[in-house]
Amino acid sequence: MPPLPDDHPGAADQQDRDESAGADAPPRKITVTRVAAWRGRQLTRRLMRLFFSAAHADGAAESGLARFTYAVMVNYAVDAAMAVALANTLFFSAATAESKDKVALYLLITMAPFAVIAPVIGPALDRLRHGRRTALAVSFGVRVLLAAVMALNFDGWALYPAALGCMVLSKSFGVLKAAMTPRVLPDAISLTTANSRLTTFGMAAGGVVGAIASGVAWLLGSQGALWFMAALAVAGIFAGLRISDRVESSRGEVPAGNRRRAPLGRHVVVALWGNGGIRLLTGFLTLFAAFVIKEGTRQDPFLQLVLLGAVGGAAGLGGFAGNAAGSRMRFGKPDRLIVSCLGAAFAVAVVAAVLAGLPMAVLAALVGATASALAKVCLDAVVQRDVVERARASAFGRSETVLQLSWVFGGALGVLLPAVWWIGFTVLAALLGLLLAQTVLAGRGAGLLPRSQEPGPAGHVAGS
Repeated sequence: MPPLPDDHPGAADQQDRDESAGADAPPRKITVTRVAAWRGRQLTRRLMRLFFSAAHADGAAESGLARFTYAVMVNYAVDAAMAVALANTLFFSAATAESKDKVALYLLITMAPFAVIAPVIGPALDRLRHGRRTALAVSFGVRVLLAAVMALNFDGWALYPAALGCMVLSKSFGVLKAAMTPRVLPDAISLTTANSRLTTFGMAAGGVVGAIASGVAWLLGSQGALWFMAALAVAGIFAGLRISDRVESSRGEVPAGNRRRAPLGRHVVVALWGNGGIRLLTGFLTLFAAFVIKEGTRQDPFLQLVLLGAVGGAAGLGGFAGNAAGSRMRFGKPDRLIVSCLGAAFAVAVVAAVLAGLPMAVLAALVGATASALAKVCLDAVVQRDVVERARASAFGRSETVLQLSWVFGGALGVLLPAVWWIGFTVLAALLGLLLAQTVLAGRGAGLLPRSQEPGPAGHVAGS
């Protein structure tokens, strides 16, 4: 048949198909190298088409969510590169150290960024009426400078304050991201689905870039990985500036006129209690499993690595599965899902206490990470929905601080308890049972703990 005219509606599609067919044609001269390269190009093109199709689905391209997703992915990538570069320093190696003093120092380090975010950065972001894209770009730009400082002072004292600064900026990006997401939300999906989608894309980017950064560190050392991190942060500057200007809209916002804490709704309180309980489980397992496994495999380092990898792999799989499921599901009543997630965490802790052993610890890591991912996207959606715009960033700062405190408390519990499976899971199950009861009662306006209720909007209580 003759070719379609240039002005025909299907001409462009036909041209794309013809070009694609030509690009996918096998090499004329067959060799192993050429066939491998051809197959590699085919697979890369298919993966790229699949990626862009998923990123632009449900109207994300038109609403601006797609470009926002790219910025979030770069943020995860920068964090992954930094984690690889600093893997052998105090920031990360202390988490699995033999010395419990070093582990305690690690827990304090993980809390440091939130000591700044909750009282300082959250209220400052509340007052940011315009320039949100610039704020995201600046967070990447400062990390470019801090990555350079760490690379040039890897064996000096300046490494640690620069790394802490990067952690603070990363958490600040997360707080601002959560406050901006409703501005680019497509009509076809819910906030919960959008949050899950952003986290899923971010985790995938972090995994891929983490593997690349490991190769860079192997070839060029930790300093090379830090320069790689700086290059990623430069890309983040452009990704932040290319976000849709819809995030700059102040329609419906009320200027922050005082410094009083805005009251949190009952649904937010339920979400905080539920997420806090699940984070208690994940923090506990992170350190408790490491100490129990090391205690039983002192003479076999390879077996120790395999067992630690089993627990860590289950947690990673659960986190990815939870976010992937959340991006596909619609949650009409997030309270019920959060209570169900906490109930699953409590049930697996009880079973692990009765059937103590490594297999149950792996199952607990899988269930806990899945429940944590699902409950977290529900928490973000509830805050985005129920908290007024003028206080949303502060609310996210407070919620992130509560969750990190819960994780640190669980980690401290894993350090202090004897390295015996049934003892640790018995204590954990008892605490999770109390938190589950508190979460259910909070949904009814009651609670196990006395609290003061301040006047506020209907259906709201002050505090969490």
